[in-house]
Amino acid sequence: MENIHIYHTNDVHSHFDHWPRIRKLLLERKALHEEAGEECFIFDIGDHMDRFHPYSDATRGKGNTAILNDSGFTAVTIGNNEGITLPYENLNELYKNAQFDVLVANLFNKDGTIPPWAKPYQIYETKQHTKIAVIGLTAYFSHFYGLLGWKLTEPFSELQNLFTTLKKQSDILIVLSHLGIHDDERLAIEFPEIDVILGAHTHHILHTGKVINQTLLAAAGKYGMFVGHVELMADKGKVLDKKAILYNTNELPSVENEDEMIHHWYTLGKEQLSTVFTKVPPKNRTKESLAKILCESLLEWCQADCAFINEGMILKDVETDLVTDFDLLDICPHPINPCLVKLSGDELKEVLLEAEDEKWVNMQMKGFGFRGNLMGKMVYAGIQIDKNEKGTEFSIQSLDIDRNRIYQVAIPDMYTFGMLFPQIQRAKHKTFFFPEFLRDLLKWRLTHLFHE
Repeated sequence: MENIHIYHTNDVHSHFDHWPRIRKLLLERKALHEEAGEECFIFDIGDHMDRFHPYSDATRGKGNTAILNDSGFTAVTIGNNEGITLPYENLNELYKNAQFDVLVANLFNKDGTIPPWAKPYQIYETKQHTKIAVIGLTAYFSHFYGLLGWKLTEPFSELQNLFTTLKKQSDILIVLSHLGIHDDERLAIEFPEIDVILGAHTHHILHTGKVINQTLLAAAGKYGMFVGHVELMADKGKVLDKKAILYNTNELPSVENEDEMIHHWYTLGKEQLSTVFTKVPPKNRTKESLAKILCESLLEWCQADCAFINEGMILKDVETDLVTDFDLLDICPHPINPCLVKLSGDELKEVLLEAEDEKWVNMQMKGFGFRGNLMGKMVYAGIQIDKNEKGTEFSIQSLDIDRNRIYQVAIPDMYTFGMLFPQIQRAKHKTFFFPEFLRDLLKWRLTHLFHE
């Protein structure tokens, strides 16, 4: 009999408030198991990095790699935050100094070759010669990866291509899945030979795991609130029992100087983002003024007929006239890209009527890259609104909307997801601009407006 211990984290999103405790738990458990002659593996299932945090943004994720190195990780897979919020060259350098394996089976260079920093899977052998195959799969955002210069393949097909090889080479099969709970359940149904699926992406919490067929699903929520622990009991390579639990990091013992560690990561990133790029007069440093400038920059960057954004894209005023990259991150932290959508005049009218609904002002919003709280009222560029006794009338560049014309409308890409604006979500023609974030456009316009 051998006991195999697996610890896992996922969707930390650079929320480091619990990380000193997580690090201590992982390193102590690893040493304890090794002393007892037991096997221990530590995996991260993606989205460890989120560029809302200054340390992650300033280092383009390399700071996260250093943190993972320091915490004894065996291997990681990538999530969409590593994969599509970093420019090609940054992702290519992200794991240059990694002391762990990076496992992702469905990511390739444009020419179909595997990036030198990644492997589709790895076979780990225990002291009793049990062979454990670990494969990584990441969410299928193929279009966005393609815009950045990568080729992403469908994860189920890629697993199917490798499955026979994996089974021949191993006794136990583990999937690091940044696909979400529904795909994890589908994996367990379609590939019942999988022993364990460690999940992520949808931030689901499985306190004691979930068994489908003979496959154990495990997941640890988000933001480092939990650390997962899967224990496998095996005999001569055959799994006899498996169980999963979660540790609530709020209940873990505090770590000496943990506040200083958390503050250190923040200030280190802030210092690296401290370069002043322009000087902005007081009247243009307010949240309302900056939202208008951002909307105008979106219009110009996308070469659109009109543009609109929610004022909540700007979280607060800029405090001083000398504006730095940290200030931009502080007021506009969202990993949201510009998008150009084609709408008919009738569709545009419907969208604008929806945009004028008062519900947006106090609507709480989470997800789709939005890192704020309230949506806020809509801000427009190239759009004129006249509210009179006839109702609400719209014009584009001072001309009445032509119901038969196709308009180019610049928006944050998050409006294309979900059902915030059904007409936009259903639109057939959308152009996404990568790798620029909205704050990059804001910097570009502020620099031109207020250059020395």
